Amino acid sequence: MQDPDNVDFNFDNSFARELKGFFVPCEASKAPKPSLLILNQRLAEELSLDVSALQTSLGAEVFSGNRLPNGAIPLAQAYAGHQFGNFSPQLGDGRALLLGEIIDTGGQRQDVQLKGSGRTPFSRNGDGKAALGPVLREYLISEAMHALGVPTTRSLAAVTTGEKVFRETALPGAVLTRISTSHLRVGTFEFFAAQGKTDMVRRLADYAISRHYPIAHNAGNPYLTFFKSVASAQISLVAHWMSIGFIHGVMNTDNTTISGQTIDYGPCAFMDTFSPKTVFSSIDLRGRYAYGNQPAILMWNLMRLAETLVPLVHVEKDRAIELLIDEAKNFERSYEDIWLQYMSTKIGLNTKENRDFNLIQSLLKIMQEGEADFTLTFRRLSDAIRGEKAAVRKQFNNPTEYDLWESEWLSRLKQEPASFEVCAAKMDKVNPIYIPRNHKVEEALSMAVENRNLSAFENLLSAVTAPFVEVAGRESFTEPAPKTSVPYQTFCGT
Repeated sequence: MQDPDNVDFNFDNSFARELKGFFVPCEASKAPKPSLLILNQRLAEELSLDVSALQTSLGAEVFSGNRLPNGAIPLAQAYAGHQFGNFSPQLGDGRALLLGEIIDTGGQRQDVQLKGSGRTPFSRNGDGKAALGPVLREYLISEAMHALGVPTTRSLAAVTTGEKVFRETALPGAVLTRISTSHLRVGTFEFFAAQGKTDMVRRLADYAISRHYPIAHNAGNPYLTFFKSVASAQISLVAHWMSIGFIHGVMNTDNTTISGQTIDYGPCAFMDTFSPKTVFSSIDLRGRYAYGNQPAILMWNLMRLAETLVPLVHVEKDRAIELLIDEAKNFERSYEDIWLQYMSTKIGLNTKENRDFNLIQSLLKIMQEGEADFTLTFRRLSDAIRGEKAAVRKQFNNPTEYDLWESEWLSRLKQEPASFEVCAAKMDKVNPIYIPRNHKVEEALSMAVENRNLSAFENLLSAVTAPFVEVAGRESFTEPAPKTSVPYQTFCGT
């Protein structure tokens, strides 16, 4: 019987219903004094949730895990994963609980998950909790990525729990409510494939096809088509990351989704000065997940998925491997085509010419040599089209090289059917002026954690969730971090 004093999320829990054996039922730890910090009202409305009820103390109880919404079936999902190239046969949701699934107003099935809600059977030696800083960080950056048009998990709410969590020091505890089209990962397939449970892999693949890629049902080889579909979604995702200077930081297979969404914003960050070798994560000591390595790592991760699908693709192992490899041979070209499309749009090109790839590569080369800011260089190119060249030239230590490139670029733009002004307007719709600048993120998180003051966080969130429209008074959000000899580092924070 449903509790009339509770909230109804209208759950339809297909994962719990159809995939028994793929999870462990679990309950959240009780938060002693939960308090609602942020509710994403627009997202709540898209999920047809009762916003007014969730803005009360009841919302704090629900989003902390103290009270289950009507119809919730809390569970921790099982998965494995290759972490920095090394296989871990059992990972799983060590600090997260899937409450259930909602069909949103657009007809899309969405997971509702608590992150930081306490220990689960997969926690190993961890406490399963989350600190306030990482919770707010994921909220901020995931919503910024959504505003940039990048497929991503979303953030519905953040609450403080009224208790301390202990990392290097005592920190305020918090829980994030995360929304995703699913939490299926390459690592989910690896978990069962590593145990030789082909029937379980097949059940999982059938579920993933039904949920994400139903067109594969009627394909001649559904599982091969499924592999190709996942690869296509992930290739488009990483190409999009590269076009905005985003570095995920932990591209492990357990962080590579089947849906093609960005997930798990641990040590992620956006570049200021352009360099393919940029690494922010404190644990990525060899630069495995550096900005420039992300496409190659994606291909590596996709081959780990391919290995799990071998028994499903063909009864003859050698033939299955041959079919999967044949598909994979197309991935690099597919990535290059999509990346070129993203980057061409960033410099105002909507038609294709053979010289476009070299034109973009030349720009990136002089950006690296000139230590140019990634985001501002692309944003200020539209000013150059309008005849105001100072803003883009100042991004380069030696603007002479830029001047030579600009001449070639403007010559190419003249081949476009649209006017320069139309091209510039289109560029401003894909080149953000506001991103979560690392120093502004740290400033906002520091104020929130140390002073319990959310004003800087809210101001930054407001800017990065409207990233393409320049607003007077927000100049500080556009500026790169001050030069320092200490490289910026990020931490998983779990």
